[in-house]
Amino acid sequence: MPYELADRLVVGIASSALFDLTESDRVFLEQGEDAYRAYQRKHLDDTLDPGVAFSFIRRLLSLNDLAPAADPLVEVIVLSRNDPDTGLRVMRSIESHTLSISRAVFMQGRSPYRFMPALSMSLFLSADQEDVREAVALGLPAGTVLGPAADDDHDDTDLRIAFDFDGVLADDAAERLYKSGGIEEFRTHEVANARVAHAPGPLKDFLAAVNRIQRREEEEQRANPAYRMRVHVSIVTARNAPAHERAVLSLNHWGLRVNDAFFLGGIDKGRIMSVLRPHIFFDDQAGHLTSTALTTPSVHVPFGLLNQPASEAPAP
Repeated sequence: MPYELADRLVVGIASSALFDLTESDRVFLEQGEDAYRAYQRKHLDDTLDPGVAFSFIRRLLSLNDLAPAADPLVEVIVLSRNDPDTGLRVMRSIESHTLSISRAVFMQGRSPYRFMPALSMSLFLSADQEDVREAVALGLPAGTVLGPAADDDHDDTDLRIAFDFDGVLADDAAERLYKSGGIEEFRTHEVANARVAHAPGPLKDFLAAVNRIQRREEEEQRANPAYRMRVHVSIVTARNAPAHERAVLSLNHWGLRVNDAFFLGGIDKGRIMSVLRPHIFFDDQAGHLTSTALTTPSVHVPFGLLNQPASEAPAP
């Protein structure tokens, strides 16, 4: 029987998001591809240090204890520009860190993101901005990891995920309106259309997959009242009242939910992240991530008008 992926939460991860490749990248940039290959072979048994998304991926995979080993809830697949030979160090590091990742795609010098639909992926994380931009331009759910790897507290078994709303879970129609008409026109429009759901954004299906795991946790808790819920989801958005209502009702319309919502109205998101301490935060505006990446593994989702180069943006 073939191994089916359609009903699982499938995440694609580049080695640059999972591990710290600073030294390897320096060798590649300064000495070229042949020296890079020689360096990786020489250091084949030197385990790579965790990267920006490591803690998120480790905790996500830990949720597979809610299902039989042969039928996991979560599947993580390496998507790499390395050739299979130089990719060996990545796979050995995965084994050394005891991550349950056994599947990988290695494509020498080319990005494998175009295989995301075939692999039923609802998220692809990479440190390669160009790969991510190309993936998002094709309508694929991808993000660029930012900042250093955060300390991973192994005594903390929770998985905290935070999303911006517009341009991430929803499309960027509201952000376009704000840019063209200003704050008052935006608020007036959002209040008048509060019960009209936004069109979905690039990570709506990823949230849906996370919600499926949360429902599985609820089943576990009903069967075992001592079970403690581990997955917590927040939205952290620059919206505030009265524009907050359309965001909440859009989630309801999509059949999705979050545990917490922060409607900040321009308050610096980094201040919230330092207290909330999510293991990953997704936002479409790089400016918001400047402060969050100081304390929080952050992901830039380059979706919508605000992320178009000036030469490509439509005239007003």
